[in-house]
Amino acid sequence: MEAVADAPAIRAEAARIQSSGVLGEARLRQLFDYLVANYAAGQSPKEIAIAVDVFGKNASFDVSQDALVRVYIHKLRKALEEFYASPAAGAPGRALHIPRGEYRLKLSVAAPAPAALRPRFAGSRPLIVGLIALAAALLGYGLALLRSPHSDLDAVRANPIWSGILKDDRPILIIVGDYYLIGETDASMEVKRLVREYSVNSKSDLDQFIAQHPEDADRYMDVGERYLPIAAASALRDVMAVLAPENRRIIVSKMSDIEAGSLKSADIVYIGYISGMGLMQNLVFTGSRFAVGDSYDEVVDKQTRRSYISQTEGQTTGPLEASGSETSYHDYGLFADFRGPGGNRIVVISGTRDEGVQQTAEAFTSPDKLQEFGHQIDVARPFEALLEVSAFDGVNLSGKLLLESKRDWAPK
Repeated sequence: MEAVADAPAIRAEAARIQSSGVLGEARLRQLFDYLVANYAAGQSPKEIAIAVDVFGKNASFDVSQDALVRVYIHKLRKALEEFYASPAAGAPGRALHIPRGEYRLKLSVAAPAPAALRPRFAGSRPLIVGLIALAAALLGYGLALLRSPHSDLDAVRANPIWSGILKDDRPILIIVGDYYLIGETDASMEVKRLVREYSVNSKSDLDQFIAQHPEDADRYMDVGERYLPIAAASALRDVMAVLAPENRRIIVSKMSDIEAGSLKSADIVYIGYISGMGLMQNLVFTGSRFAVGDSYDEVVDKQTRRSYISQTEGQTTGPLEASGSETSYHDYGLFADFRGPGGNRIVVISGTRDEGVQQTAEAFTSPDKLQEFGHQIDVARPFEALLEVSAFDGVNLSGKLLLESKRDWAPK
């Protein structure tokens, strides 16, 4: 076939996309360059040709048994959609995209609809719920300021837990623990469900996981989905009511977006599940009296070897306590206050499930509870505390201090 007439426009648009960095890994960039060259030459490559020319397979490669090419075509399609949905794309105009079911690029006069505007599969609901909850929290913290007596907030801010952060001049980074969800695909590369792999907490983790498990390259893919626990909303509201009036620079970020360098340059408040700590898990549990159990719904006291297992999963695990005609169950909250690797302050508001996170946030932003804990814990020094939370039907009812332990100022 002869070269297409608009080959210069195609190459110019391709250069914009490459320079944006949206393509990421080398093999995706190589695939893109290959398709650009074929498009400019008026050619439409077949799947086996891409496998041989781009991925170094031989002519006996069985495309019906190995979805390598389809996986990367899907990744490239999503990357292009991401580029044209971003500010880097500029004003709507010509756009390169890959038609569904094809292995070629096409230049359109208008950008294809970004992925965020397309109908999503049912698995998106947890992310939507989480985002709504966070939006409600950011609105709710303002209402909390109006409802809370000023003297109560002053008492909380004066407590050593919070005064240490408020008197510092570093920015405050609130990290919300989220779950990085992976799309599990079928043979046609359609995402059929979302799965959680506990060792994968970011896109770079996923790339590393695939490199270590190449057999899963055609099974898992990044679909840009995250799950935010419902507890993050109320906990964020409680914390923001304490921190926001000080006019400090406050940044709220998801754990899956955090890089290691951020953990030493700002004062940090972590809010979320123990299982959502990601990069922070080693930081929090190095030198701690506690450890994370195998199920992540379990906290282990390393001194006594006793395990504290959440009953929230199904609300039927372990012995339950009757309260009148209602049945309550236990969850666990974990709080810690210590210095990070950069001399920064780190406060952890966590739990095995939602009820534990909610109760921990309420307890450590309540003047009455802080005063009560002050008789049991020297809050002026780095410490950690395990709370037993009584709950019913997803609502945290009360919490009591089970264990407290001193910590080193910074993890060793």
